[in-house]
Amino acid sequence: MSRQARAAICRELNKPVVVEEINVDPPKAGEVTVKLAACGVCHSDLSATNGTLAMPQPLVLGHEAAGEIVEVGPGVQGLKEGDHVVSSFIYMCGECRFCVAGRPVLCIEQGKAVTTLPDGTVRTRDARGQPLNVFSGCGVMAEYATLHKDNVVKIDPKIPLDRAALVGCAVTTGVGAVFNTARVAPGSSVAVFGCGGVGLNVIQGARIAGAERIIAIDTLEAKLDMARQFGATDVLLVKAGEDVSKNLKKLTGGGPDYAFECVGNGELAAAAYRAIRRGGIAVVVGVAKPGDSTAVRTMTLPFEEKTLTGSYFGSCVPRIDFPRMLALYMGGRLKLDELITRRYSIGEAPQAFADLESGRNARGVIVF
Repeated sequence: MSRQARAAICRELNKPVVVEEINVDPPKAGEVTVKLAACGVCHSDLSATNGTLAMPQPLVLGHEAAGEIVEVGPGVQGLKEGDHVVSSFIYMCGECRFCVAGRPVLCIEQGKAVTTLPDGTVRTRDARGQPLNVFSGCGVMAEYATLHKDNVVKIDPKIPLDRAALVGCAVTTGVGAVFNTARVAPGSSVAVFGCGGVGLNVIQGARIAGAERIIAIDTLEAKLDMARQFGATDVLLVKAGEDVSKNLKKLTGGGPDYAFECVGNGELAAAAYRAIRRGGIAVVVGVAKPGDSTAVRTMTLPFEEKTLTGSYFGSCVPRIDFPRMLALYMGGRLKLDELITRRYSIGEAPQAFADLESGRNARGVIVF
């Protein structure tokens, strides 16, 4: 039986999201239906509303959420009604060379679940009965969602679901970039370009990893204030377009060991690369527009042995990294409570996106 649910939908690019009542069909083989408790409002969702991420409309938004399974489809093992889960927005075939090697974020079959479930269909329909696409195979900015079993990760029911939701994207993307991609060493220096939700998690990931110096860089003083709360030892307030690589070299005596670009801007990625010391690592975490590019001086690659690399979803393995992040939270080492700067109802979704775009929140969360 279908369930009715209110959901945040993008129907037209560069227009405010709309909240509608939709129908969510029951799970088919290998799927589960989840009653959502909370969903983070992420820049990736915003990117889908302005065309940075090309996805067809109408689109049910949301990929960073947590809730309780209320129905299980045929053939699902290891999950049952009543289990608490966090959504995972990457599709994992489990058979390609990357999945087998433990790098599911690089799965070559990811195209199967970009705006649909892996079988190419959806379980979401609007009030007129028309199908609705779902963001990254999830579409969890809704009271109910039907997902493939591989797009949910079971968690400890003792963890508050509004906090648990954050590991579905922002926390794992930022902390994972530190732990899994760059493997930041204790006693090192780290520069973080952009202190939004992901950047703050890079900062606290660096703090947990034992970095000695963590330099936060942003154009907004309010974001730098938050960066200090999450572990930044130094802050740099810059103007848009300002190159801070020289300042970073002076501040660190030759450049930071690691630099993370968390905005999604080609020139910032180049600045992060310029800033790092010889043998340093620059990691691009932010998602840039399709036409953006990054220029580096090719000679520096062999002579300075610098590395410019990317990190998608913190190079994570969701079933390993989600519980790992939540264990850090339960142990008092990872800040999740402090990340949530405002909670919204689903009816307030348009305001949540406006606040996100203005840089007002570390993380806004829609609570159902």
